Amino acid sequence: MQLTKHHGLENDFLVALLDEEPHNLSELAARICNRRTGIGADGLLLGLPGRNGVDLTMLLRNADGSVAEMSGNGIRCLAQAYAMANKMSNASLLIETAGGKRRVVIECDGPLAQVTVEMGRVKSGPAIPDAIQIDAGSEMIATVDLGNPHLVILCDDLAEVDVSNLGPRYESLFLEGINVEWVRVASAETSTLEMLVWERGVGVTQACGTGATAAAVLSNRWGLVGDDVEVDMAGGKVRVVVGEEPILIGPASYTADIEFLL
Repeated sequence: MQLTKHHGLENDFLVALLDEEPHNLSELAARICNRRTGIGADGLLLGLPGRNGVDLTMLLRNADGSVAEMSGNGIRCLAQAYAMANKMSNASLLIETAGGKRRVVIECDGPLAQVTVEMGRVKSGPAIPDAIQIDAGSEMIATVDLGNPHLVILCDDLAEVDVSNLGPRYESLFLEGINVEWVRVASAETSTLEMLVWERGVGVTQACGTGATAAAVLSNRWGLVGDDVEVDMAGGKVRVVVGEEPILIGPASYTADIEFLL
């Protein structure tokens, strides 16, 4: 199986461009993403042929094999893999995801790319269990859906957040699981946020594109930042332009070509 490896701010993915979905995709993803016995990644991305005007269909499985409807970092990596395979330096792609269609514009410069993603409409997320509402100790806490669900919690000090402990506990209280983001306003004047993330089906990751979008949208609704927001995560920074359909702007980096023996 021919793969390329990419990362979006150290949120890393293995990408395969195929004609059809392989058998037992979830089992394959868990095997191939294992960092000790496989190649290692936060997720496995497949790019399948698109239909009815769609350039590409995205299938994403998390490192544990579970389904992820959408990934802001992942879709940037998939776009880079597709552009490289088709020798495109610049491209505008319509990509079908399990969370809906997304328009992606990519500008490539060797192994690096700058990618702009139209993230779709922000929908209401699931109800927050009382146990989390009380435990979080923040009035600024909400859920949204960006094709996948997010719980965003405003904090005064991110150093006090034990993501490895709180992340799985909070995720387990939602029937379908949830991505969790802890956010601090680094600068209201420059609309800069700092963020920690727990990703459903993966764990602690260095960055999350949909999570950054969720954090920017909610922080804007709470009156804490403007419409053009910088979100700073462990792996780096992205820009989110808040609107009816927010826009995510960030890098994708090509790492390697890989042949995996099935």
